Amino acid sequence: MEHSTPHPHHNQPAPAPKDNKEGLKSILTTLGLLILAPLLAIFLTSFIFQSYEVDGPSMETTLYNQDRLVVVKLQRTWSRLTGNDYIPNRGDVIIFNQPNSSLEGTSKRQLIKRVVALPGERVVITNGYVTVYNEENPNGFSPDKTLPYGKVINQTEGEVDMTVPANEVFVLGDNRGNSLDSRYFGTLPASDIVGKLGLRVYPFNQTKVF
Repeated sequence: MEHSTPHPHHNQPAPAPKDNKEGLKSILTTLGLLILAPLLAIFLTSFIFQSYEVDGPSMETTLYNQDRLVVVKLQRTWSRLTGNDYIPNRGDVIIFNQPNSSLEGTSKRQLIKRVVALPGERVVITNGYVTVYNEENPNGFSPDKTLPYGKVINQTEGEVDMTVPANEVFVLGDNRGNSLDSRYFGTLPASDIVGKLGLRVYPFNQTKVF
C-alpha cells in the first residue's frame, strides 16, 4: 500500500502590519507640517512680505483707513544681507518704524508715508510748495508736480529747509494737512524702513499694484 509522508511545515514569521507603519508615517508627516508651517510663516513675514492695515487718514486719497496692503520686504532683506542700507526710490510708499516717538509721548509704532527726497538732497518747503535740490537739478524741482502721485496734492503746510543726511530719506504723507511726517520728526534713517508698498488687496474693487 502506498502512502505519502507529509513534509514538515516550517513556521514563517508573520509580516508586520502595514497599517501600523502607514499610521506612524502619517503622524510624523502631520507633526512635521505643524512645525514647519509657522516657521515658514515667520520667515516670509520677516524677510519677504507682510500684510498691513492702514490706520489713519495721512495717505488719503491714495490710501484710506482700513485698506489692506501687502508690503514687500525683499529689497530691504537683500540690502541687509549685502551689508548695504535700503534706500527706496523717490515716490515709493514705504512702511517704517516711527523715529523720535517721544514727540507724541507714545510708544514707537509703524507709519506709512511717501519718499520725497533722497540722501544728499536739499528739501525746502515754503509758501505751500515742496522743492528738492540735487546735482541733476541745481535750480530745484517739485516732486509733487513731476511724479504721478502729485495730482492729489494741493499744498504742503510748514516751513522746512534741510539737507537729507547719508542713508536717510525725507518722507511726507499724501494728505499733507493731516500727516505726521518728516516735517515733524525729521529725516528717516534707512535702518527704520520695514518695506515698500507692493499691493492693495482690499477693498477688492480697488485692488492696485504700486
